[in-house]
Amino acid sequence: MASALEDPALQRHFKGHKDAVTYVDFSPDGKQLASSSADACVMIWNFKPQSRAYKYPGHKEAVTCVQFSPSGHLVASSSKDRTVRLWAPNIKGESSVLKAHTAVVRCVNFSSDGHTFITASDDKSIKAWNLHRQRFLYSLTEHTNWVRCARFSPDGRLIASCSDDKTVRIWDITNRLCINTFVDYKGHSNYVDFNPMGTCVASAGVDSTVKVWDIRTNKLLQHYQVHNAGVNSLSFHPSGNYLLTASNDGTVKILDLLEGRLIYTLHGHQGPVLSVAFSKSGDQFASGATDAQVLVWKTNFDKYNIKEIVKLQQKRTCPEAPPHLNDIYPKTPHLHTSSGHSIEINPMFELADTQTFDPPIIDVGANFPYCRQTVSILEHRLTLTEDKLKECLENQQKIPAHASESD
Repeated sequence: MASALEDPALQRHFKGHKDAVTYVDFSPDGKQLASSSADACVMIWNFKPQSRAYKYPGHKEAVTCVQFSPSGHLVASSSKDRTVRLWAPNIKGESSVLKAHTAVVRCVNFSSDGHTFITASDDKSIKAWNLHRQRFLYSLTEHTNWVRCARFSPDGRLIASCSDDKTVRIWDITNRLCINTFVDYKGHSNYVDFNPMGTCVASAGVDSTVKVWDIRTNKLLQHYQVHNAGVNSLSFHPSGNYLLTASNDGTVKILDLLEGRLIYTLHGHQGPVLSVAFSKSGDQFASGATDAQVLVWKTNFDKYNIKEIVKLQQKRTCPEAPPHLNDIYPKTPHLHTSSGHSIEINPMFELADTQTFDPPIIDVGANFPYCRQTVSILEHRLTLTEDKLKECLENQQKIPAHASESD
């Protein structure tokens, strides 16, 4: 299948954060990209030419995760300050705050219908929240150590989570019970997510491995050890055929799940890569790293019937949709390594031909003091004007009086 592919290419290179980029997420329409950072800020990058980026400094500590709601009208962020914030992704940058947990909040994730979101925390719990009312719904508490990540299944019926207790758990939302547990004795997972079909979950391990599990049979389907350090994040292509991975070894890798092998290794960041994400269309993907940079890549994968495949997968977000039997990855749980043929891409050698964007940044929080100062100046000027007007009126009233006295 690799021969049918075109190589990925670096498209954009965003700079604006002052510390590590911890998470990246595309808006549903693909027109914006959200990023979170250890600098305690959330940024919204606009892909429209000459558009400004928005910077939201609301959290008091590092922001660990950021995600657009399915409608694109809200952005949720989680932080080490134990809170979750809900932002309007525009120039105003208004947000509401939820005191979500008693410890660091590692992750936030929306259900596909946009009615609910979940949070995962170092307090060992996963919590579900009603988005409209911004109220707590319930907790899932069977993990015995920090919960690194929690994600809804495409149809919203299940939740997958991973923890420092070295387990990946699958939860049934209706009964609020853990129905599957996958144990990895070599180390915990940093990240977990469902494939677009909702039939498998992939985990990113601190032991540098990526594993794909079938939640119908509770068996390991695929096992990759293609990185040289811990894996921090992963993202399924909307077709379900490819998997992006990000690692402390400073690379992003692309796995072909149908052939069960590594096909691309991407260089570009100057440090550990903490997050990767495909756009909803699959045409682009983004990466964020400890070098405080956000890179946006053009996928350039095989376009044959890709739109039809994506439409088919999106039907799985509807609970009534039947399961699709064509979503069967090769059942090869033996270890896959990077020893096979794959293509190395290092765009840093081609930066002269790459668009590097440092768009004007609107620091929403920083604007508030200037706004207050401007209002104060205007109030002072208004007071002076009122005083002068009052003086003029008093003088006008005195003129007739003097005129009558002279008569």
